[in-house]
Amino acid sequence: MRTFTANEAKTQFGQFIDLAQREPVRVMRHDRVVGVMVSAEDYEAMRQFYANRLQHTLVASSAQAEQAGLSPEALEDLLRDES
Repeated sequence: MRTFTANEAKTQFGQFIDLAQREPVRVMRHDRVVGVMVSAEDYEAMRQFYANRLQHTLVASSAQAEQAGLSPEALEDLLRDES
């Protein structure tokens, strides 16, 4: 992964975004990573990956809760409880 300082990213912005279309580019400020620029295509792929992962986690958690006896009706009762 290539690295630009924040100043380099600003002064060489055209080169910076062209490179980010081919590979992620790390941005450093004061010797620490402050961001990573990726292409819009890579960003959408990452969003989709994490959305799918979250969906699978929710399905698995729901199945575990039902196996443990927490039915949808029992969950509604718990959520309705105002005590």
